[in-house]
Amino acid sequence: MNFELFLPMLLSFFLSTVFCPLLIPVLRRLKFGQQVREEGNPEHLKKQGTPTMGGIAFIAALVIVCGIFAIRYPALLPILLLTLGFAVVGFIDDYIKVVRRHSEGFKPWQKLLCQFVMTGVFCWYCYTSPSIGTEVLLPFTGGKTWDMGWLYIPFVFAAVLGTDNGTNFTDGLDGLCSSVTTVIAIFFMLIAAKDAPHVSVVSGAFAGALMGFLLFNSYPAKVFMGDTGSLAIGGFVAGAAIVMKMGWFILIFGLIYLIEVVSVILQVGYFKLTHGKRIFKMAPIHHHFELSGYSETQIVFMFSIITVLLCFISYLAK
Repeated sequence: MNFELFLPMLLSFFLSTVFCPLLIPVLRRLKFGQQVREEGNPEHLKKQGTPTMGGIAFIAALVIVCGIFAIRYPALLPILLLTLGFAVVGFIDDYIKVVRRHSEGFKPWQKLLCQFVMTGVFCWYCYTSPSIGTEVLLPFTGGKTWDMGWLYIPFVFAAVLGTDNGTNFTDGLDGLCSSVTTVIAIFFMLIAAKDAPHVSVVSGAFAGALMGFLLFNSYPAKVFMGDTGSLAIGGFVAGAAIVMKMGWFILIFGLIYLIEVVSVILQVGYFKLTHGKRIFKMAPIHHHFELSGYSETQIVFMFSIITVLLCFISYLAK
């Protein structure tokens, strides 16, 4: 391990810790406050008005650091651009909800269309890139790969869109999505250091930016990331994994994201089938734990530790 490996993390951490306290008063002045649903957890009503769209701070830190290192590692740009593309979709969604006062933001088909276009461009790049191609690593096979051919295209779409919606659902408690993703970003940074330094750089920069943001986003949060941040996180996680040919590994290290999505699908489906009955006290599943008596900090710690273990399993499976 050398200092250069950790330099992007340190730089983005510094920038994020500078940007957050500068951004928060601006968001307050503009009245970009979180709108809390009345049908949600009543404990969250006290968060009404907390500045949102704070993802702008850590994304700005990421862009600056990656911009510096892109001169040496231009191959990091596709991951960065996918992250920024989803951040823009999230920003527009936040703007509609917070500024235009339309609580639902984008219509579902509008958001999906934007995500579909971003994913399509990224998929085309990966499919035609000699360094990535259509081969993917298979977990627990000792490094064996599978050339998916044309199946690679729906695979990438499923991985990116599924991960992006997973991170969006995970962003429901103070510091939850930030903490879980910081663990994953550090995991990427370490395993990519030797064979994919461009992925290591962008992952280290993302980890540092999120750690700086966590100083203000951990309980009790002074700022929320909004869809601006959570959608960007999904783009980063899926993009980095696919570039490293580790798309299937998302099912392991990203299990928290998957569980969050599945819990919502099960809850909605069961509710409709049984005409009002529920599997969980509330979905996504982190709210079920809240209503079962766990504090926000306990849930964040539990999910983060689980993610550490899942990253370790992913390392063994590589």
